[in-house]
Amino acid sequence: MKTTLPQDISDFAAVAAKRFDRLGGPAAALRAERDDSVRDAARVALSELGAFELDVRSGPDDVLAAAVLCQTAGARALPYPLVEELLAIDGARLALVNPEAPRIDHGDLPGDWIAADLDGNRYRLRIASRTNAKLGPFLVPASISAPDGTVPAADVNLHLVLGSWRILGAMQRSLQIVTDHVQARIQFGKPLADFQAVRFAVADASVAVRGLHELAKYTICRPESLPVRVHSADALVLRFKATDTARQVLRTSHQLLGALGFCDESDVSVLDRHTQPLIRLPLGAEALGLRLISDVRDGSLETLFTEPVSA
Repeated sequence: MKTTLPQDISDFAAVAAKRFDRLGGPAAALRAERDDSVRDAARVALSELGAFELDVRSGPDDVLAAAVLCQTAGARALPYPLVEELLAIDGARLALVNPEAPRIDHGDLPGDWIAADLDGNRYRLRIASRTNAKLGPFLVPASISAPDGTVPAADVNLHLVLGSWRILGAMQRSLQIVTDHVQARIQFGKPLADFQAVRFAVADASVAVRGLHELAKYTICRPESLPVRVHSADALVLRFKATDTARQVLRTSHQLLGALGFCDESDVSVLDRHTQPLIRLPLGAEALGLRLISDVRDGSLETLFTEPVSA
């Protein structure tokens, strides 16, 4: 099976990477915690790339372009709610929330917001002040109304999928940083990468990231004609895999980088802190796993041991 992305999509990702690098990458995200103009510059960069001209609800080409854009944004810790704006409804950014503890990443930015939970219930928001917490520096607490209509299941699914692509980008970059570190760091007269335990840890993380990448490509290329319940199960599985992989890769990265991994001088620290909202919201890995139980029971979740669901 051919799993490479079309050349034009790969070229678009390369152009986006160069533009985000000019913005400053993770260092720009760090500056954005103190200077709101950096987030304005991030939006300008996205606009120059044509991000807001993508119609992610219309067809596979725009969806693929949005996916690699989110992947590239994740690798550079782009300080902007890209997924939420790509899925805006009537000009209002769409955020996925846990109704029991609603929080919006970048919720302090100007503009309207709409919230939805994983069941598609829609809420009106009242947004509070930014907390400037270290894990999720742009998280903003919010209060929500009673359910006020619904959001299409396809929007919820695509939100989960594109967010997973952003997590993928951050983990690919974290893995690259720690791989370069263990190859360059000399300990007891030889590179850390020569120690068997280090090799095993990096290999395990690499396999996890590659698996996430293949699953992300598989999920986003699934035929639109499949039942909505199948797409919902696919989206949940991908997000579950993304959050679980993130925990493994970040744990390995911090262990092998040592104290450096917890300092903002290291890009891993910035990537970790700025990716935590995606890893934890709207639900963490355990809660996502529990939601998947019903999909296993009713056959919505395809595995190696189930018959494919026909369109």
